[in-house]
Amino acid sequence: MRTTTEEDSPAGLADALPAGFLWGAATASYQIEGAVDADGRSPSIWDTFSHTPGRVRDGDTGDVAADHYHRYRTDVALMGGLGLGAYRFSVSWSRVLPEPGGRANARGLAFYERLVDALLEAGVVPALTLYHWDLPQYLQDTGGWTNRDTAARFAEYADTVARTLGDRVPMWTTLNEPWCSAFLGYASGVHAPGITDPAAALTAHHHLLLAHGEGVAALRAALPSDRRISLVLNPAAVRAASDDPVDVDAARRIDGLANRIFLDPVLRGSYPADVLADTASVTDWSHIRDGDLAAISRPIDEMGVNYYTPSLVSGGAKPGDPRNDGHGVSAYSPWPACDDVRFRHTPGPRTAMDWPVDPSGLYDVIMRVRSEAPGLPLLVTENGAAYDDTIAPDGVIADPGRQAYIASHLAAIGRAVADGADVRGYFVWSLMDNFEWAYGYAKRFGIIHVDFATGRRTLKDSAHWYASVIAAHRGRNGDGEPQGA
Repeated sequence: MRTTTEEDSPAGLADALPAGFLWGAATASYQIEGAVDADGRSPSIWDTFSHTPGRVRDGDTGDVAADHYHRYRTDVALMGGLGLGAYRFSVSWSRVLPEPGGRANARGLAFYERLVDALLEAGVVPALTLYHWDLPQYLQDTGGWTNRDTAARFAEYADTVARTLGDRVPMWTTLNEPWCSAFLGYASGVHAPGITDPAAALTAHHHLLLAHGEGVAALRAALPSDRRISLVLNPAAVRAASDDPVDVDAARRIDGLANRIFLDPVLRGSYPADVLADTASVTDWSHIRDGDLAAISRPIDEMGVNYYTPSLVSGGAKPGDPRNDGHGVSAYSPWPACDDVRFRHTPGPRTAMDWPVDPSGLYDVIMRVRSEAPGLPLLVTENGAAYDDTIAPDGVIADPGRQAYIASHLAAIGRAVADGADVRGYFVWSLMDNFEWAYGYAKRFGIIHVDFATGRRTLKDSAHWYASVIAAHRGRNGDGEPQGA
C-alpha cells in the first residue's frame, strides 16, 4: 500500500487545488434509489437484466438497493455534515417517462424536485446526470441504442427534465460513460441489456453520441443561459506493455476504441480513420448519416472524466486466453476486432475489484483531455475504490486503503493543476455503498457504509477524512462560490 506523505495530508491536498474547487460525491439512480415500482415508475433494462437468472452475482437486484427514494433526506443531511459542495446524481428515465408517448409522470418528477430542493437547502449544488445506463425497457423492446429513434426520445426526455428542474439545477450531464453502455451492454453482454454483438455495439455507440448531441440542443433550448452542460467519459490510460511494434499497435487499437472514438467526434466532429479501418470487418458504419457529426460535436461547457485504473496491453493473445481487462467475465469481448489483444495488470496494490491502484493514469488522462480540448474545463466526476470493509465492535469502519486511494488520486489532480489543467472539481465514487451492477452487493465503493438489510448508514473513516480535506481547503481558500455553481 502506498505510504501517506505530507502532501497527502488534508492541508497538503488543500494547498494543491484552486480556490472554488468543487468537492462532491456521486451516485446513480438504479444503484441507490430502490422503489422500482413506486409512483408510476416502469422497468428499465437493469430491472430486466438483474431479474434474469445468472446475470448478477447472487441473484441480486436493485429493487430496494440503498432505498434512497425513501431515505433521501437522511442522505442529504449526511452530505451536508460532510461539507460536500456538490452531489452528482442521475435521474431514472423510466421514472420520469414510464411509457411510450412522452407523457411525463408528475409523481416521478416530484421525487427529483424534493431531492433538489433538499440539496439546495443544505447548501449542496445539484449536479444532474440524465442517463446512467438505465434505459426504459419499452425503448429496449424497439431496439434500444441500436435504434436511431432512441436518440430522439432522449432529447424529449432531456427537455422534460430541464423544464422541470432547470430553474434550480446549475450542472447538467447528458450521458455517463457511453463506452460502458455500448460495449459492455451490447458487445460483452456483462451489462444490461446483455447483448453480445460487436456490430450492434458500434451502432449503439454512435446513437449514444447522437443522443448526447441532440440532448445538448434540447438542454440549450430549455435551460437558462447560465447552466453548464457536460458529457462524462471514462477515458482510459492505455499503455503498451513494451516497445515491441505488436504491443504498440495493440495499444493504438484499444486507445481508438476507448478514447478516440469518443473524443474525436465530440471535440472535432469526425471519427478517427484508423478505428473505422480497424473495425471494417465488423461494420461498414452505414448507420452514420449526414449531419450526425455536426450534432454530436455541439459545444459543451465542461467535460467529466471518470477514472479508476489504467490499461496495460500487448499483442499476441490467442483464442481461449482469459481476458483480464477489468470489465467482468464474459466469453465475448467488449473490444470489437481486438481479440488478439492481451490485457495485463500493472504491478502494485489492487482494490477488491482486482484493479491496480495507479494514480498516474488519472494525471495522464487529465493532461490528454487538456491537450485535445484546450480551454475546456474538466471535472473528475468519478474516482474511488472498492475494498472489503470490516465493522469493528465499536461500530468504526476503518478503510485505510480507500483513504490512501483517494488521497493519491487527489494528489495526481493537484499535479495536473500545477501543470496547467483546468480541473474544477472532484466527485468521489461513491457517496454510499450500492448495487454495483453485475457484482450486485458484493463490492462496496462507498465512503458511507450501508447495511442493506436495515438501510442503516454509517460513515467510514474515509468519509471523516474526506470531510477534513474539504474543511482544510475551505479554511485556506475561504467560502468563495464554487466554480461549478
